[in-house]
Amino acid sequence: MRVLDLTRALAGPFCTMILGDLGADVIKVEPAPAGDMSRAWGPFDHGESVYYLSANRNKRAIGVEFRSEAGRQLLRRMALASDVVIENFKPGTLKAMGLDPEALKAEKPDLIVASISGFGPDGPLGDRPGFDQIAQGYAGFMSITGMPGSAPTRVGTAIGDLTAGMWTVIGVLAAWIERGRTGRGQTVETSLLASLVGLLSVQGQRYLSVGEIPGPAGSAHPVIAPYGVFRAGDGDLNIGAATQEMWLRLCDIIGAPELKSDARFLDNAGRMANRGALEDLIEAKLAAGSRHHWTEQLVAAGIPAGPINDLEGVFAEPQVAHARLVETVQHPDVGPLRQVVSPVGLGALAGSCVRRPPPRFGEHTDEVLRDCGLTDAEIAGLRDLKAIA
Repeated sequence: MRVLDLTRALAGPFCTMILGDLGADVIKVEPAPAGDMSRAWGPFDHGESVYYLSANRNKRAIGVEFRSEAGRQLLRRMALASDVVIENFKPGTLKAMGLDPEALKAEKPDLIVASISGFGPDGPLGDRPGFDQIAQGYAGFMSITGMPGSAPTRVGTAIGDLTAGMWTVIGVLAAWIERGRTGRGQTVETSLLASLVGLLSVQGQRYLSVGEIPGPAGSAHPVIAPYGVFRAGDGDLNIGAATQEMWLRLCDIIGAPELKSDARFLDNAGRMANRGALEDLIEAKLAAGSRHHWTEQLVAAGIPAGPINDLEGVFAEPQVAHARLVETVQHPDVGPLRQVVSPVGLGALAGSCVRRPPPRFGEHTDEVLRDCGLTDAEIAGLRDLKAIA
């Protein structure tokens, strides 16, 4: 699959990086002369933006002057030489650049065109630019994140951007299968708003089914107790006693069998109604042991439990290393570059996800243009016109 990647920042680049991880030939087109806007966002590793590095491996990079007529004609030629075109411009921008998806598909009926926007291609908010935190606010995520009584809180990663990229991958792969069946391409579309509403899960269903408007529940599960963060003798751990049987075993493990017959805690509804009192009683027992002690005791009894790692702890976690969730690739400027890899294991990938480091700006311009059928003379002419970098 050859993918023409016209995206920038995070939602689109994350999408195309996943496709690249799965084996697609991704051609990252960046506007000359500065490149992807994320290249300017710190912090920096040997002069390279770690934001850019996080979302652009397994791609070849070309720099094009989008505002020049020669540059726009080149983009059209490259689009028609691709299987998939992915963009995350403001709705209408692609058409204004002379790359109207319907016109491209009329000329190349098997072309797949995927678009990611802030709020969708049309509708009351369709013409607005999209940023992750704005979408988190619109989609209700900030209203259900944080501690009770706290100010609205964003999720700690750009969850709208990342999930929009993942949803788009799903759509592109479905369109790829359909193309193999019918020979025709599809238009794939999602937005930051749609991607987040699509993740509301039980919180959304609570409102749609029974009219409940969930608020932030802190680190406690919104509908199950006891399930959340609890303080042990040396710090916090997560405990998830999600079933009645787990609850009964938990009472025995912490040395509080009397809680099993307490009228307040007989079932999940009662435990939810009296969650504050229940958490205090559990933590009073947990204070006698360490996080490690209780984790081992609970897991041995079939009750999910575990520590709350910071990022140093995450990458020191033996299971993370065992699962090979970090790989190292050689970058020409950074040197050995460790990367978090796609968490989908496929035998066909032969065990390694990272084949190319995130490219430098314009690193593969000539190579890519030759692959698209341009002659050295044509490439030199484009460079003379400053249409490519």
